[in-house]
Amino acid sequence: MTLSLVGSDICIALVGLPGSGKSTLGRQLAKRLQLPFVDTDHLIEQRLGCTIREYFEREGEDAFRDYEQSILDEITISHQGIISTGGGSVLRSQNRHNLHERCTVVYLRASPEEIYRRLKHDTKRPLLQVNDLLKRLRELFELRDPLYTEASHFAVDIARPSSASLLNMTIMQLELAGVIPK
Repeated sequence: MTLSLVGSDICIALVGLPGSGKSTLGRQLAKRLQLPFVDTDHLIEQRLGCTIREYFEREGEDAFRDYEQSILDEITISHQGIISTGGGSVLRSQNRHNLHERCTVVYLRASPEEIYRRLKHDTKRPLLQVNDLLKRLRELFELRDPLYTEASHFAVDIARPSSASLLNMTIMQLELAGVIPK
C-alpha cells in the first residue's frame, strides 16, 4: 500500500550507527509515503566533489563535522520528506537539537554485533577501517546510543527483521505518533 503525502510538511529523519540501514529504509519509506528522499552523506559527497573518506583523510574529522553540521542545518530547515543522516551526525549537540526540533527522528537501533555482521567487509567508512571492527563498533555504540536516543522521538530495533518488516514497523510507529495518517 502506498500512502501519498506529497505536498505535506513532514520531515522524518533516520539516525543510527553506520550500517544500521538508514539509507535503505529511507529510500523505501520515501517510496511508500511518496515523499522526497535525501541521504546527507551522498549530498555531502556531491557538494564536496569527493568521497567522505577522501575528505576525512585530507581535511580531518573536525572539518568534516563542520561541513556536515552546515548541511544538516540547511536540510532540516528546507527538506520536506525523508532524511537519512550520517552515523556521526549526532555527535554535535546542535545537530541533535536541530534534528529533534525540526523533524520526527527515528533511531534505527542495532547492537554492535548486528552491525558487525553487516559491515565486516566494508572498506568505505573511514571510522571503521580498524584492526578490531567489533571492538570499534562497541565503542561507537557506547558513545552514540545515548546521543541517538536524545535526538530521536522513538526507536525501532532492527535486530534482523526483513527489510519489509522494518519498513512496516517504522510506518506503524509514525502512525501511532500521529506523524502520518493511519
